[in-house]
Amino acid sequence: MTLTKESFHGALPPASEVTKADMASTREKEEALLQSVTTSGAVVPRKRAVGRLVMHSMAMFGREFCYAVEAAFVTPVLLSVGLPKNLYSLVWLISPILGFVLQPVVGSASDHCTCSWGRRRPYILGLGIIMLLGMALYLNGDVMISAFIGERDNRRTWAIVITMLGVVLFDFAADFIDGPIKAYLFDVCSHQDKEEGLHYHALFTGLGGALGYLTGAMDWGQTVLGYSLASEFQVIFFFAALVFLVCLTVHLRSIPEVPLRYKNEETKILLEVTESYKYSTIEEEIKNGYLKSTCTEIKAAAKPGKCAVMSHTEDQRRMTLKSLLKTLLSMPSHYRYLCVSHLFGWMAFLSNMLFFTDFMGQVVYQGSPYAPHNSTLYLTYKTGVEVGCWGLCINAISSSVYSYLQKILLPYIGLKGLYFIGYLLFGLGTGLIGLFPNVYSTLALCSLFGVMSSTLYTVPFHLIAEYHREEESLKLQDGEQAAEHGRGKGIDCAALTCMVQLAQIILGVGLGLLVSVAGSAVTVISASTVALIGCCFVAFCVRYVE
Repeated sequence: MTLTKESFHGALPPASEVTKADMASTREKEEALLQSVTTSGAVVPRKRAVGRLVMHSMAMFGREFCYAVEAAFVTPVLLSVGLPKNLYSLVWLISPILGFVLQPVVGSASDHCTCSWGRRRPYILGLGIIMLLGMALYLNGDVMISAFIGERDNRRTWAIVITMLGVVLFDFAADFIDGPIKAYLFDVCSHQDKEEGLHYHALFTGLGGALGYLTGAMDWGQTVLGYSLASEFQVIFFFAALVFLVCLTVHLRSIPEVPLRYKNEETKILLEVTESYKYSTIEEEIKNGYLKSTCTEIKAAAKPGKCAVMSHTEDQRRMTLKSLLKTLLSMPSHYRYLCVSHLFGWMAFLSNMLFFTDFMGQVVYQGSPYAPHNSTLYLTYKTGVEVGCWGLCINAISSSVYSYLQKILLPYIGLKGLYFIGYLLFGLGTGLIGLFPNVYSTLALCSLFGVMSSTLYTVPFHLIAEYHREEESLKLQDGEQAAEHGRGKGIDCAALTCMVQLAQIILGVGLGLLVSVAGSAVTVISASTVALIGCCFVAFCVRYVE
């Protein structure tokens, strides 16, 4: 439906019903609003301030901070509660399996959420709460169980159960939350702001990881908090929970969403010219009937006899598992190829990152985790693990730096160049580490891990945004409403994020067996091989929008 300037002015209330000042203010808003409406009736999101994009990126900072804490402490925690070795693979497989099955369901559900707070933010808030719950359980589970159960055997059993539950919940929510965050960014930003937002996401992801690893590297046992709380794990939980709560709050208040049930073109126009960020005012005006009646008049003036209520069928749609699977299977080929390339990237990245500290301890430092704890071999291994943590910190810092360089390189080499370089440098770097396991060269090459990390967090989602923009443009050229576009950003972001869980499942089943047979050196060689295969796939199979 097309709104003309004449029909818009003709549908406004008579001058006698409003003051001259109100009319002048309304006219100015109309002029600004009409400039933001394309000839086909689609509303382009307005330019977002840099501060708003930075606020939006704080969720990635908080999430990655908590991820780094988990990477540093989850193994010591599991060992301290006495988890049997045969349950290790179970801990790491439950979460990605749940995520792989449920991620598209939640992504699709968020596409059709009619909450007055918006489509994505309710899910982000819920997943954030689950993250905090999981972190509380796996860092404090042993202390909590000790306070309630006195019998030693029962206490050990319940401590293992609670700690495993905490790890599963945290991993599930932390992996899950990325999809709604990206879809939220795509919903409320113009194409240019989406590019900026993704770069800020990568920047703050690296900064959060670096600060998280540094926090984990400090000896908190000798501080005031260390003496006040029961264990170092509780001190770490205090800092991680505080950082994440602040970041999540800032993120949720960054950019307002227009609720789905008001997102027809006419009502969306009226929401755009209402006072910014005042949802209570919008809700009250709708309840009082002013926006509803004005919208009705505009629709009647613009196209008599046809009341373009926003996709009634979409609001009534009930997403079943069958229809969801059909949507995923009918995904256009270029989406599927992008998902496969993302799978290759995460398989390579995780196969290196999950075992990197163990590789440093066993291969680079020639230590042994199985030696007696007071032996030289074990102490050497422990030193290698600590140095490996500093390598991961270098990875996080380089990820932040490279996310800034991406903005400079993008106009010159494009998305294809960025995607190709990320995979190529990572493949070569891990290959050199496997061939020449030296302490200093390994730490220097850790900077290439950050190039891959930043690439995986930005380029694939950038391509999703490009695909959607291209498809919406084609819809508008054919005279259809952009809002009638069949594929939702939420489900496509979720499908892409599912590849992370699928990579974890594949590695959990296969790589652990390889490590037990061939040793930790196989991890970096595997990472290099998969990355170089992915490099070829990125170059020849992924489609790039010109």
